[in-house]
Amino acid sequence: MASSADTLRSSPLDARHRAAGAKLIPFAGWEMPVQYAGIRLEHLAVRRNVGVFDVSHMGQIETRGPGAEALLQRLLSNDLRRLPEGGAQYSVICAPDGGVLDDVFTYRLAECHFLTVTNAANHERDLEWFRRHAPESDADVDDRRDDFAMLAVQGPRARGLVSALADGSLPPRMHCCQRTVAGVPMLVCGTGYTGEAGVELLLDPQRAPEVWDALIAAGAAPIGLGARDTLRLEVCFHLYGNDLSEDRGPIEAGLGWCCREATGFIGAEAVARAREPDPAHPAERLVAFTIRGSGIARQGNPVAGGGVVTSGTFSPCLERGIGMAYVPTDRAEPGTEIEIDVRGTPRTAVITQKPIYRKES
Repeated sequence: MASSADTLRSSPLDARHRAAGAKLIPFAGWEMPVQYAGIRLEHLAVRRNVGVFDVSHMGQIETRGPGAEALLQRLLSNDLRRLPEGGAQYSVICAPDGGVLDDVFTYRLAECHFLTVTNAANHERDLEWFRRHAPESDADVDDRRDDFAMLAVQGPRARGLVSALADGSLPPRMHCCQRTVAGVPMLVCGTGYTGEAGVELLLDPQRAPEVWDALIAAGAAPIGLGARDTLRLEVCFHLYGNDLSEDRGPIEAGLGWCCREATGFIGAEAVARAREPDPAHPAERLVAFTIRGSGIARQGNPVAGGGVVTSGTFSPCLERGIGMAYVPTDRAEPGTEIEIDVRGTPRTAVITQKPIYRKES
């Protein structure tokens, strides 16, 4: 849906956000809610109870036909052969030099039918990339971004809340299925971006408001993109444009687990080379850190001795500054102290194991 100024796209839930008093900001070409009651309160609501996010800015690409699996196997880093019908799989899209073009989730809806969810800022580029390589395979590629609204229901009570509104059992983690929720047919996916239990719902944009209303009435708190960022950073989920980019590959980013070079995906040779140490070109690694004392590091803050912060925030659960940064491999071990230049003030941080936040902490 185009905004009145025709410069930003607006969510099908825009009226609901405004009625709830949300603060709206431009984000990846959309006008989206960054917060309602406040980032800290919303963050803790998801960790302790249940919240619902409007993530309708995300894009969707449908790939279907006899050659759909072969096409996606060429474009995506993971092994599509391991993805069963009704399964979900995380992967990255690489350039030939191994740089990351996007990170995506792909759902196998049927043997030769897939839906890939893209990051909002990269959707047009991803779509062009899919279409550019489609003639090599017997597959159709369609832009489905305008056909879906997308809601994420996350938190310890999320699955129970949605189950009470659904006409059948919910899919387990990393699976998907068709269900009717609050009287509306939709694709329900056992995925999320918070480190909590939950589901993501893809549905007709015209019916999104009634589902939103049902979720709120059932007890879900509305959550903005601000808390979505603090939640994902506590559990060290990557954000494209911060922790992932064309300048670095998936191995440096710690995503080697979703790369299967034997499949021959675009960029596989470069990714395989990155797995081998090269003394002439010392590698970097994306690490998690916590700040000692006060201070919050932000994207772009330099790390003394080499390295740069990619994401930083204040953790509502740990009540301290946290973040991720690329540092030289020989300084990437947990327990290593680093110094970050935070707007001219040196701040001491300690590299920690991922995720930064665990339930027991």
